[in-house]
Amino acid sequence: MTDDSGDGSGDAADDAPAGDGAEDGPDDDVSLDRFYEALEAEGRPIATASEVARRLGTSQSAARDALAALVDRGDVDRLDVERDPIVFYPTDWGRLATRERVVVFPERREIVVDRPTQYTRARLSQFASLVDTTGTEPGTRGYLYRIRQEDVWAAPFDDAEALVASLRSVLPRRYDHLEEWVRDQWRRAHRFRLYTHDDDYVVLQAASESLMGNVADQHLDDGHLRAPISETEAWVNEGAVAEIKRALYDAGYPVEDDRDLDVGDPVDIDLTIDLRGYQETWVETFLERGSGVYVGPPGSGKTVAAIATVAAVGGETLVLVPSRELAGQWREALLDHSTVDPADVGLYHGGRKEIRPITIATYQIAGMDRHRSLFDSRKWGLICFDECHHVTAPVYSRTAELQSKHRLGLSATPVSETASEEEVYTLIGQPIGADWDALFEEGFVQEPEVEIRYVPWRDELARNEYASADGRERRRLAAENPAKVEEIRYLLAAHRDKKALVFVEYLDHGEAIADALGVPFVSGETPHHVRAELFRRFREEGDSSETDRDDVDALVVSRVGDEGIDLPNAEVAIVASGLGGSRRQGSQRAGRTMRPAGSALVYVLATRGSSEEEFAQRQMRHLARKGVRVRETNVAE
Repeated sequence: MTDDSGDGSGDAADDAPAGDGAEDGPDDDVSLDRFYEALEAEGRPIATASEVARRLGTSQSAARDALAALVDRGDVDRLDVERDPIVFYPTDWGRLATRERVVVFPERREIVVDRPTQYTRARLSQFASLVDTTGTEPGTRGYLYRIRQEDVWAAPFDDAEALVASLRSVLPRRYDHLEEWVRDQWRRAHRFRLYTHDDDYVVLQAASESLMGNVADQHLDDGHLRAPISETEAWVNEGAVAEIKRALYDAGYPVEDDRDLDVGDPVDIDLTIDLRGYQETWVETFLERGSGVYVGPPGSGKTVAAIATVAAVGGETLVLVPSRELAGQWREALLDHSTVDPADVGLYHGGRKEIRPITIATYQIAGMDRHRSLFDSRKWGLICFDECHHVTAPVYSRTAELQSKHRLGLSATPVSETASEEEVYTLIGQPIGADWDALFEEGFVQEPEVEIRYVPWRDELARNEYASADGRERRRLAAENPAKVEEIRYLLAAHRDKKALVFVEYLDHGEAIADALGVPFVSGETPHHVRAELFRRFREEGDSSETDRDDVDALVVSRVGDEGIDLPNAEVAIVASGLGGSRRQGSQRAGRTMRPAGSALVYVLATRGSSEEEFAQRQMRHLARKGVRVRETNVAE
């Protein structure tokens, strides 16, 4: 019987050109050309040393030595992988893999881009939504985009052909079916409009008689329209404008709002700081559209961009916020970053009732019947909805009906578990903003490091109590796992030089952690003046050697800390409980540490073997899709 290994070895030697031995490595069995032959025979772009030896009929040790020589020469790269000990591939192929690649799934209207350039990402953001990202290091990520109806409706182009031209500029070839769908959606977005009649009442206009009869009449209630004016126009009940826009949006026909609304009395205000490039783009885009939502992570400067928008509009402004703390912070930001007269800025909430050229009110107060008529009577040039996801909550939804020439929303992430994203964009406007990871890469915002730490039960008793419980009680027991207190103590000690926030879901749990650690606990039950003083002390920076220090290094906070708190020196966030909350809540808590400079650390504590594991992974997946790196650690028992 012929020895295949020996014959193959001899053939390889016979085929090798004379004098090539020194160049090819210690063994003539595997040259670079023969390595390519092995890959071709193997049918994949990588191979192990044993696979190369088998395909070329040489010994595994000879193949390994020859491949090592090719690696030293730079012709071949090697990679340790889980499935095989080591795989080899040509270096040129590795360089090719670093290039941008675009793959289109036209039926699903999805675009996968591997290592996209900034140009490609900028183009895609004009007509598609970023759904997911993979990879960890900037420049190595893959991106999944999806073209949705609302993305086409809000695309910043003068006509459908300009949008299609932008689409073609980034896709590898033309996709007729996809392009026709885009054109159809563009037409839908320009079929209904609201405008102000010469006699000063609002008219709904349809592009055709059939649209008014088959769409508007079927989807609008009797109280929405007062009377028909023509076959394509109807007199609108002005109090139902928001409901009309929502109903037609749900039917697949967004309404162009061209009403001639007053901007109110002029406001004397100029910005006193320079905007970043992307902030200027936000403001310019908003002024072109007349409405929109600035979407960006905490620290990206949404409030400053909003103040620049106030100055650009130059009319009476109403700012709606979810809390008194945020109202006060807005007033401070206006005075710090603009030339506005302090007498022109008023606060309207449970503690103060001031109507000024720029009025800052809480959603709850503005939505109450006894205050509503006062806000309705003003001619607002701009209404700014901060933390605008609140607009969809029943108690706050009435504020969305307030009329203004311009409507601006601010949110780190308007996504919610109840799919209210479309409702936010319908009532306020379409999203305006950059990808989170683009801001990370450009250094405008410090990318947080997120770590899920799976904490074991402290003892068998606690584990058994959880196993015998069910439903809501199970979730509470997992959240209040006693072992978390020691883990928090360990993390705070590891970062003793950093300001830290510990988030909790339940008041009893927060009080227990605060007592165990000897730090303050802030909740909705904390009196406003006490809360304000604790936040002030937390913001203070002090020398650890000072004996009369008044600052606070750590706070335990309930849901009151999810939003509306400006604590720019928070460097560590520890999520001790509350993992059953929304993805938005996860983003808000991680966002407490996102700032233009300094390290940012987020620790998510999940009880091992409980539903908290799934909740933590779900919340953090949402952050990972925005480019945030997430790692996982099992805490030792």
